[in-house]
Amino acid sequence: MTKKNIYIFLFNGFSDWEISYLTPELQKSEKIELKYFSIDGKSIKSMGGMNITPEFSIDQVDSNQVSAIILPGGTAWENKSINGIDGLIEKLHAQNKVIGAICGATTYLAGKGYLDNLNHTSNALFYLQNFAKDYNGADNYINELAVTDTNLITANGIGPIEFAREVFKKNRIT
Repeated sequence: MTKKNIYIFLFNGFSDWEISYLTPELQKSEKIELKYFSIDGKSIKSMGGMNITPEFSIDQVDSNQVSAIILPGGTAWENKSINGIDGLIEKLHAQNKVIGAICGATTYLAGKGYLDNLNHTSNALFYLQNFAKDYNGADNYINELAVTDTNLITANGIGPIEFAREVFKKNRIT
């Protein structure tokens, strides 16, 4: 059985609780190889104060080996202080890989146009419009805790359980 490689992007100030229901179940699955990475591979500190050293830097991530990527929330997305992830996300999206974003990470996808023509959710419509000035997907916004459309999974920050459910379904963990 070939395992699916699911990568979790970590950065200083990521919202650790937003992936807390997701990661233990993925880690337990015999179908999944869970991998953590950051931009530079150096230790980071979560919003909850956990010091974490990822396994990889972004340069070590081969998009061809990625089955799915998870983008946890955090104010860094709102502040647009995360640099260096665009190329990887562009490749993964072009390869129709699963991209999951919760809370603040949805503003990143919205700002890059990934949500313009797909059903999606976030913390609120006005939230996306405020933090993603180039967002043009209001007609496709759905006020739910988690929404999946094609290869994109989006979730409200208060929906980490629903987010986990959608990731499990998309990766056939359930």
